[in-house]
Amino acid sequence: MRVVPEDRTRFGPADRVTFARAVLTCAVAGLAGAAAVDGLEAPASQAGGVGLLVGLAAVALVLDAVDGWVARHTRTVSAFGARFDLEVDAFLIAVLSLHVAREVGWWVAAIGAVRYVLLMAQQLLPWLRIELPPSRWRKVVAAYQGIALTAVAAHALPSGVAAAVLATGLVALAISFGTEVRSLWRLRPPPVMEPVPACIGSVLE
Repeated sequence: MRVVPEDRTRFGPADRVTFARAVLTCAVAGLAGAAAVDGLEAPASQAGGVGLLVGLAAVALVLDAVDGWVARHTRTVSAFGARFDLEVDAFLIAVLSLHVAREVGWWVAAIGAVRYVLLMAQQLLPWLRIELPPSRWRKVVAAYQGIALTAVAAHALPSGVAAAVLATGLVALAISFGTEVRSLWRLRPPPVMEPVPACIGSVLE
C-alpha cells in the first residue's frame, strides 16, 4: 500500500470507519470488563450479553477490511491512518484475548500482549522502529487472531478444539513477529564509531 507523505489535519473517510471500530472495541472492552468483575451475573456472561459482545466484535472485524478499502478508493491512505488502524486492531485483540483467557487459560493473554511487548522493546532498541513493507502473511495472521478469539468467545467450538485453534494462532503470531524482528535486525543501521581523541591516538602509536 502506498502511503501519502502529506500530513492531514482532519480525519479522512477511512479514519472515520476506523474510529467507529474503536468505539465498538471500547464497547467490547466494557462488556468483557463487566464479565471479569461481576462473574456469572455480568451481562457478558449471560446468553444475550455474550451475543452482544460477539456481535460487536464481529462488526469491528468486518470494518477492519472496510477502512482499508475506503482509504484506497478515496486515495486517502496515510501513515496516520495505517497506525490508527493497527492500534485499534491490537486493542481489540488484547481485549478478546483477556476475555477468552478466563475460560481457556491465561496463556491466551499472550496473543494480545505480543504487540505491546514489541512497543516496549522499540523504546530500548530503535532499530525495531524501522518500517517494513506490507506483508500479506502478517495480515492473514492478524485476521486469524480476531476470528479465532471471537469464535471462542461465542462458545462456537468445543473446549479442546478452541484451545488448539488459539494455540495455532499463538504459534503463527510468534513466527510472524519472529520473522519481522529478524528482517528488522538485518536492516538495522551499522553502529556509529566514535572518533578516537588525538591524545589517545598518539599514545597508541
